[in-house]
Amino acid sequence: MTNDPTAHHTCVHASAAGSMRLLLWVSVPALLLFALVAWQVGVGSDLAFDAALLSYLREGADPAVPHGPAWLLKVARDITALGGGPVLTLITVLAVGYLVARGRRWPALILAAASSSGAWLNSALKDAFVRERPDVVPHLLEVSSASFPSAHAMNSAVVYLTLAMLLAITEWRAPVRSYLVSVAMLLTTIVGATRIYLGVHWPSDVLAGWSIGAAWAAAWSAAAIVIQRRAKAARAP
Repeated sequence: MTNDPTAHHTCVHASAAGSMRLLLWVSVPALLLFALVAWQVGVGSDLAFDAALLSYLREGADPAVPHGPAWLLKVARDITALGGGPVLTLITVLAVGYLVARGRRWPALILAAASSSGAWLNSALKDAFVRERPDVVPHLLEVSSASFPSAHAMNSAVVYLTLAMLLAITEWRAPVRSYLVSVAMLLTTIVGATRIYLGVHWPSDVLAGWSIGAAWAAAWSAAAIVIQRRAKAARAP
């Protein structure tokens, strides 16, 4: 390992450039996927895999009983809370505090803005589409809001992916960057999967939430990279 600060800054710059390319590769397909699903939902088309997957995850004799061992239902209910408003708000507040304490005020502001604007966007989309919750299987959690897109899937993508990218863009070690992004993707994936398992969302709700959430996180992360580059350029002699 080298202690040369020039080499370190070069690695960080290269990681930021690589992150920007990755964000572009992610955001465009994610937006296109969301647009496709949203169009299908908007015109009232029945997506065949929606009802089929929900039914597949339940016992044929009793659709109120999900497949799998008894403990899996409890685990799903616990994990799904990681995408709920209270938990995501707490994580955002703690992460913002950490970034401020580290002197990284712009990343802190970006994370706060991404989280709050993402929640607002999800609420606006729910009001626009007003999709009913699934009715093919009993819900295993109490829910009340509109179904499309899944707030848990979308907001977890926004918070976890944005936070991971904000930490990764100043990390020069590739394994650490990969770990941060992989953990964020894993959390986002399992939160969305629990919404389907619990029968409270159509799979297309979750797919749309993942895609628009990833695109939203990518946009804010790209903004952070641009701000970081401009700040370095301003400090350069």
